[in-house]
Amino acid sequence: MENELHNFIKVWILAIISLCYCFYISSKLPKGIFKPFSLTPTIIFFLYLPLTVSSVHLVGITAFFLSWLANFKLLLFCFDQPPLSPPPSNLFHFIFLASLPIKLQQKTSSQNKSKPPQRSILFAIKVLILALLYHCYNYKRNLHKNVVLAMYGVHIYIELELTLALAAIPARAMFGLEIEPQFNEPFLTTSLQDFWGRRWNLIVTSILRPTVYYPMRRISTRLVGSRWTSLPAIITVFVVSGLMHELMYYYVTRVAPTWETTWFFILHGVAVAAEVVVKKVVPEKMRLHPVVSGALAMGFLAVTAVWLFLPQLLRNGVDEKAIGYCKLMDLLKGLLTF
Repeated sequence: MENELHNFIKVWILAIISLCYCFYISSKLPKGIFKPFSLTPTIIFFLYLPLTVSSVHLVGITAFFLSWLANFKLLLFCFDQPPLSPPPSNLFHFIFLASLPIKLQQKTSSQNKSKPPQRSILFAIKVLILALLYHCYNYKRNLHKNVVLAMYGVHIYIELELTLALAAIPARAMFGLEIEPQFNEPFLTTSLQDFWGRRWNLIVTSILRPTVYYPMRRISTRLVGSRWTSLPAIITVFVVSGLMHELMYYYVTRVAPTWETTWFFILHGVAVAAEVVVKKVVPEKMRLHPVVSGALAMGFLAVTAVWLFLPQLLRNGVDEKAIGYCKLMDLLKGLLTF
């Protein structure tokens, strides 16, 4: 475990050095093909770095932050697109913005105020639920398989949200940077389109829009016209998301992909596109009530997740590693004494 911690620290030192290179080299090059050519080695390097870490928690963070988010931001940077372009004047701002799911945002009087009590209460409740899940895992052999799967799904959601909330603390304190919200109460969703576009994994959504959705929409406008131009773009976004999830799964499991996860996202892409079609042709007064459509969406998500999204993780024992709470605590203690 100590060796794993050392590898994790080395990975992020190398990542910071690579981002320093990107920051300085970009200021020396003219616009055009030179910038993509000069940044390509860093993008390839970020795809390699997670392979040097094996701990589920550490490799998950590294792969998500570097191989997915940072690489997509660098791809946009190659073509002078936000969020890294125009580059911040401060190198540390650039590093934080590139490597973490954050946005540059000036503090206002409203932001300096304490969080509303409701949000703090929700945060505390989620911490308690996560602690309860860890306790319940001790009795998982006595629980039905589907109950365990449901527990694991809630576990993934809460742990990711709490991890990103903790990651916000140094960025906010040191530079006044705000972490993009990763989730927007997904259990209140009213449809699949609402779930994927406005409630779940908002960091990835904000990155996939400029890198995949908008370019594909411009292309599809010429092919299918403006009325249906969003449909090919939506499906393409879900295909790319599925492929990136396969890559994340590979980093965590080190097993060849089975493409179940890709099919999960293709299925949801087709479902969201169908939902968009229905909303265009069916008058609003004839549509399902949001409570009913939301319940159907959550049911569809649960069934397809158990069918296609979770099996690859469970087959490779990722759930057992992820719920190894004592091991994670040992790792954190090692970090504090390093």
